[in-house]
Amino acid sequence: MLALSPTFTVDVNALLPAIVMLPVAALLLAFLLGGRRTQSTALLVTPFGIALAVALACAVWRSDRALVYVLGGWAPPLGVALRADGLSAVMLVTTALIIPATGFYALDLFRQPKETPEARAPFVFWTLLLAVWAALNGVFLGWDLFNLYVALEMLTFAAVPLVCLDGRAATLVAALRYLLFALIGSALYLLGATLLYGAYGALDIGLLSERIRPEPAAWVALAAMTTGLLAKTALFPLHLWLPPAHAGAPPPASAILSALVVKGSFFLVLRLWLNLAPPEMAAPAVQLLAAMGAAAILVGSVLALRQERLKLLIAYSTVAQIGYLFLALPLAVGARPWFAAAWVGLALQAVSHAFAKGAMFLSAGLIAEALGHDRIAEFRGLGRIAAPAALAFGLGGLSLMGLPPSGGFTAKWLLLTAAIDSGQWLWALIMVAGGLLAAGYVYRVIAPALAPADGLTPIKTPSRRRTALALALAIVAVMLGLAPPQFATFLRIGAPDAQKALLK
Repeated sequence: MLALSPTFTVDVNALLPAIVMLPVAALLLAFLLGGRRTQSTALLVTPFGIALAVALACAVWRSDRALVYVLGGWAPPLGVALRADGLSAVMLVTTALIIPATGFYALDLFRQPKETPEARAPFVFWTLLLAVWAALNGVFLGWDLFNLYVALEMLTFAAVPLVCLDGRAATLVAALRYLLFALIGSALYLLGATLLYGAYGALDIGLLSERIRPEPAAWVALAAMTTGLLAKTALFPLHLWLPPAHAGAPPPASAILSALVVKGSFFLVLRLWLNLAPPEMAAPAVQLLAAMGAAAILVGSVLALRQERLKLLIAYSTVAQIGYLFLALPLAVGARPWFAAAWVGLALQAVSHAFAKGAMFLSAGLIAEALGHDRIAEFRGLGRIAAPAALAFGLGGLSLMGLPPSGGFTAKWLLLTAAIDSGQWLWALIMVAGGLLAAGYVYRVIAPALAPADGLTPIKTPSRRRTALALALAIVAVMLGLAPPQFATFLRIGAPDAQKALLK
């Protein structure tokens, strides 16, 4: 309880349902009002969303523990609980910042035409933006497997249409491929949740973590759920839907998909293996996930190096950077001295990648507008006609490479230190190789952009407002590396049970 006066107090736990319901209420209102009011409703609600997310983060920090809110007063297993720890609070703030950044960037792209009362693409975009926000908040706060399934489905059906807003045949095919992977993933997740409920009579993660045992039913259920989530996360080799989806999607949609949407399903993988599964099950499973993450880093980076278009290069780099999140899992299971560093490195990688990738996709849109294309081979002289956009891309790339003082550097350094301290040298070598490959594909863009070119003129001068938004996200990705030690302490609040002795 937060005391505002001697007679008036506020239950800070009530912030959890509020932060989920705000975008839901805005979505319903925007849908009902329609027309030009859809855009204004979506943008006007964003400051309140940021305020709620920051307030929740402050409440977690002040309480120094995970906050739990039981919906309707019915405790699990009859009721449903929401839970906010340090990592979920940071992801909520990240989402609350990136959603409005992409929204204000999209103003010129999805503005309602004056000559019509309502156009399809603007209406769909603004309502889907709110739906993605609401679904992500539900994922980051969910503590019930079926409740999380509902949030995942909402996220899927909000994200897929963003891919094909222009209605072209190529984007429709990409969206259908994405939908196929997502629906198969959803079916597998629901199958696993059903098996767990049948075996242990609960869906609450806290109750299940006390009841689950390393037996066939648990193995089959967790394997099915994890496979489904990997398809949604686009982890190699289940990444086939992601590059085509990004290739034709509008820049704001690509930024949301890469920065936020794939993090939602990864967040649930984290919950399953670090919060729910017993250590004797988690230990071998996370090694397999780490091997897939290592393959994603290498294959995704090599494919990024071979791309001729900027958006595809960034898309394949997403495949690679997701690999680091899974590579961190075996370093963050159990209770060993290096796990605190691994947990913070994993969390910081998720957050810094979100800001960096958002900045890179938004800057890619500006570059394509300035040149009329995004063919990397024809970028010579880009730095002269679209210097701020090239700078935003370069700063985002700085974080992906893991160069100081970026957030990506701090994250990868912590993970590298944990891998070396634990004697897992193979993962350390993969991280180093991934950093070098990232430097290669970022250099492919920056080198011609800085080269001189005579007579090059922009087809369209990039908007200062949209350029500033891309730069702002890139600067945040870099500044995360300068965060004070208290930020690491905050990320460790409510960490998985196996780490409590070290992380409290």
